Parts: sequence; structure tokens; C-alpha cells
Amino acid sequence: MSDRVLSRVIRRETHSPRTVAMAVAVVLVILALIYVGLEIVLDLLSQPALLIAPADALAQLADVPGLQPSGTVIGIGVLVAVVGLVFLVLSLTPGRLSKHRMDIGDRAIIVDNGVLAASLAQRISDEAGIPRDHITVGVAHRVVDVVITPDAGLPIDASRVRLIADEEMAGYRLTPPVKTVVKIAAPKEQEFSR
Repeated sequence: MSDRVLSRVIRRETHSPRTVAMAVAVVLVILALIYVGLEIVLDLLSQPALLIAPADALAQLADVPGLQPSGTVIGIGVLVAVVGLVFLVLSLTPGRLSKHRMDIGDRAIIVDNGVLAASLAQRISDEAGIPRDHITVGVAHRVVDVVITPDAGLPIDASRVRLIADEEMAGYRLTPPVKTVVKIAAPKEQEFSR
């Protein structure tokens, strides 16, 4: 497989398509056009407008001297601006799936972040002797958060846990590389049975 084809396949598997955002945008545009068409038909039939008559809207948009814009027009303008801003942000920011690329020789494997988190938590548990249910790992696009919640009175060496986590993540050869952050939470209270 050529490098170009491989990079396209990897991008397709690690980035989300914008079909949902596009479908919502199309539906909103269709609804807006239906509304404008309905207002025009009502105006042609000399019926009262649902929100604002097309002639009134055009007069307010033309900025006729002495005519103040109504609250309805301002509200619609704000709503359109907010919806436009949301779609602008969606179109400019990359949609990422919770997956990473692992490089193995001339091949690449796409691995889910949940699999990476479970594997790292198990390695920390095995090597540091911390019970698995006391370790929480979250894998984001560029950061791996490891949170250890020890039992009361059990000291945890954060630098050793960080070394284990860094070694494990380096072995995966992820693209893009991730930074490991280790936090030691407040100890769990011991439960005593009576």
C-alpha cells in the first residue's frame, strides 16, 4: 500500500466526518427557506404574518431613517449569528475520534483510546503493585491522565508511576505522541465491618 493511500486510510479512521453537522446545517437552511416562502405566500394572500412580514423585514434591513428594529428582528439576528458561529467552529476544527495510530515498522495500527487506557492501567497495577481498581486512566488526543487513589496509609511513588507510564506509552509509538500526567488523589477511607 502506498504512503499516500495509507495516510488517507489512517486519517479516515482517526477523524470523524462532518456529516451530522452538515445534515443539521442543511435542515436549518431548508427550514429557513420554508419559513421565508410561507411568509411571502401569506403576504401575497394579504394574510397576517407569522413573525414579520417580508416588506417590514426588508424595510428594517434597509435601515430606513427613524425606523427602530423590533425585538423580533434583533432576536432572529442573534439566533442566526450564534448558529453561524457554531457551524463556523465545527467546520474549522478537526473532528477527532478517540483513536490513535501506532507505528509498527512500515505498518500502522489504529487503536482505540479505551484499549490504551486499560493496557496502561494494567501495566501500572502489575509493576507498581497498586490494585487495578485504584487506577483511573484517561487517554485524550495529546495527554494521558493517570489518577491513583491509594488506600489510607499506602505511600505511592508518583515518579515511579510516571516512569512506568512513560515507558509503556513510548513502546506504543503513538502518532501524535502523548504527554503523561500522573496525579495522586486523596486516599480512600478504609471500610471496617462490625
